[in-house]
Amino acid sequence: MKTVYVAMSADIIHQGHLNVLNEARKLGDIIVGLHTDDVIRGYWRNPIMKYEERKEVVSNIKGVVSVIPQDSLNQVGNLRKLKPDYVVHGDDWMEGAQKEFREKVIASIKEWGGELVEVPYTKGVSISKLDEELARIGITPQMRMKSLKELIYSKKPVRILESHNGLTGLIVEKTKVEKDGKIKEFDGMWISSLCDSTAKGKPDIELVDLTSRLNTINDILEVTTKPIIVDGDTGGQIEHFVYTVKTLERLGVSAIIIEDKTGLKKNSLFGTEVEQTQDTIEHFCDKIRAGREARVTADFMIVSRIESLIAGAGMDDALKRAKAYIEAGTDGIMIHSKEKDGKEITEFCRKYNEFENRVPLVVVPTSYNFMKEDELVELGINVIIYANHLIRSAYPAMVNTAKSILENGRSKEASINCMPIKEILTLIPGGM
Repeated sequence: MKTVYVAMSADIIHQGHLNVLNEARKLGDIIVGLHTDDVIRGYWRNPIMKYEERKEVVSNIKGVVSVIPQDSLNQVGNLRKLKPDYVVHGDDWMEGAQKEFREKVIASIKEWGGELVEVPYTKGVSISKLDEELARIGITPQMRMKSLKELIYSKKPVRILESHNGLTGLIVEKTKVEKDGKIKEFDGMWISSLCDSTAKGKPDIELVDLTSRLNTINDILEVTTKPIIVDGDTGGQIEHFVYTVKTLERLGVSAIIIEDKTGLKKNSLFGTEVEQTQDTIEHFCDKIRAGREARVTADFMIVSRIESLIAGAGMDDALKRAKAYIEAGTDGIMIHSKEKDGKEITEFCRKYNEFENRVPLVVVPTSYNFMKEDELVELGINVIIYANHLIRSAYPAMVNTAKSILENGRSKEASINCMPIKEILTLIPGGM
């Protein structure tokens, strides 16, 4: 029998996959080059099924004699090793981002006289539509909660964007861009106390209580499936913090980040312009341990936010606290800085990477926003949180619309900045 090579992800098996495999079976024995989890994450999203699970499914499809890892979108490496008689693929890669990979396949199989067979694209089948259907079905609290830790230990960076209501949750959930043949999207949501307070017209001094914040969290949970990280401010009293942990874990929130400060909350970006009082290392470690003991599973993460660089305590204090918090059992370290040149963050990361024991590292590059994600990843950072950008961009847009109506005595001039009402009605599934 002749050999046939078919590369695919097979994360969601659909009619199009089966059509390709049926045509391939007519030509000979099928070897499937199954995209690894890293490949799928690189161009699409975190796979629903892990590689071994997908391999088990594909191996049991009629005609498939072997399944091997395809660790790149470029098939040439595997093709040169196997020298198959045929390569079979859907004809949808003749244009667009995959076109260059098609050309490389054609050039490589000429070396041994192989043939490319292209199967007509199966109309009516769309992975994006299938993804939307899965999102509509929803996700269990347990699956959502553990997804953040899986992402942290499988991809860099984990990209998180602020959300403060159901609509912004949908923006984080659905916004995607295609760049260099890859799909880029956000991996989860950050529920910021600053943004939640601001959206309610209240100061960011822990005035909005947990019950009110849970209403916001529930609004976002109802319409999204991606992991959620909650800004827990100081975490409050230890006795209160343990109940916060239990509540958030039960809902399916993936993590809480608490800062090592005490007293009335003052936003860290004010730095030493306002009084910033840090907690003692011993007391904050007690809070970490109490939170760990309160949770039911290890999937819920407690991340410690170090304020030493904000409060003027210095680099040595920040590193000392990081070591202590790791020893106390924190699941992650968030290092915070308001300096715009990024030098503090760079120095901390380099020294942190020398630790014998490390946990995932989290940053919020609001002040040093010139640093690109690739630079931050090079420093060893695992999670990047864009902490307040949706509410900061929405506010000036709404003010400008309000001013336009007042200045013109009508809304016509403001319409250029507004979504058509029909799009508003169809924005949310089931809106019509």
